[in-house]
Amino acid sequence: MSTQVPAAAVSEPGILSAIACNLDADILSASFPLLEQGRVEALEWSFDALFWAEQVPEWFTDLLRAFADQKRLVGHGVYFSLLSGRWTREQQQWLEQLRELAGRFAFDHITEHFGFFTGQNFHSGAPLPIPYTSAALRLGQDRLRRIQQAAGCPVGLENLAFAYSLDEVQRHGEFLDQLVEPVNGFLILDLHNLFCQLHNFAVPYEELIKLYPLERVREIHISGGSWEKSGQEPGRQVRRDTHDDSVPEEVFELLALTLPRCPNLKYVVLEQLGNALKTEASRTQFRADFGRMETLVGEFRRRAAPRASQLFLPPQPWLAGPVAEDAHLHEQQQQLSRILETAPSFEAARQQLHASSLAHSAWKIEEWAPHMLETALRIAQKWKQ
Repeated sequence: MSTQVPAAAVSEPGILSAIACNLDADILSASFPLLEQGRVEALEWSFDALFWAEQVPEWFTDLLRAFADQKRLVGHGVYFSLLSGRWTREQQQWLEQLRELAGRFAFDHITEHFGFFTGQNFHSGAPLPIPYTSAALRLGQDRLRRIQQAAGCPVGLENLAFAYSLDEVQRHGEFLDQLVEPVNGFLILDLHNLFCQLHNFAVPYEELIKLYPLERVREIHISGGSWEKSGQEPGRQVRRDTHDDSVPEEVFELLALTLPRCPNLKYVVLEQLGNALKTEASRTQFRADFGRMETLVGEFRRRAAPRASQLFLPPQPWLAGPVAEDAHLHEQQQQLSRILETAPSFEAARQQLHASSLAHSAWKIEEWAPHMLETALRIAQKWKQ
């Protein structure tokens, strides 16, 4: 597989147009013409999707190394479950495998998702939020330090699409800022995730965007998703971050609005799941979405003033101590997972939650929007299957 990687520039190259490209036949088929033309300026790789692969083709390793050699390969974790209350053997293994990969590929940075996974299976589950408490903050900061130490490069977190309440939406940016602060970390601002929250909680963009630490945004994601009718609130549609469709017009509009607000932005990444790229029409649309993203990035890059690069490196070395854990949080996460995965109905789930230790706690289940609890049930039970 031959590709053209743009030559490294002596000066800061500005914002780069990238794709999320994994060892997936459908993603690769959609992306290959863009790679062959040398239009893909950087590559994001969900590296932990291959932790259990028996063999990685040499041509895929060559593709990754071609971008890594130009300092244009970034790693995106999916399965670490950063905010799980209990530290697991699988998380330790994840770190060890990341350390080995970082020795083979020069990642420009590594990122993970906010939240924890429901379910017992480490490699499947529904990513969901946790209460914004000081205990959760300490736990997340400890885990991010361990990721940074294993990777030896800047680390960041992606904002979550799902939320239970408006209060949670409004506090998300500040909590992300506090989580990454000890490692001088950064954010992926996923604009489709933001679009989900803007729609699901009827929040104006200008009101929500100012609640995020935009000086920490080093990467932006754009993607598509799906609509789901609410059974609890007839007439309401919930926006889901399913990554299984083309980028909607609203997300391109958000990209144009957001580019000028992020002074340390380096990557804009197009994401789509391979199972949504099985037809030639969908692959053609994927490339059209990339072209539109590429145009918006190029136009902004031409207008933007030269700037120094923010490296987001940690201020000082960190000596690892005992792994941070929270037995009470773990037990509550287990209770929540069991309820969401097994409740036969919305009303049954609501009753079980109010009879659990999550009631009258930092989880604030009394404030959860009915249409979002309903969505959490659907997410968890889909992953459980």
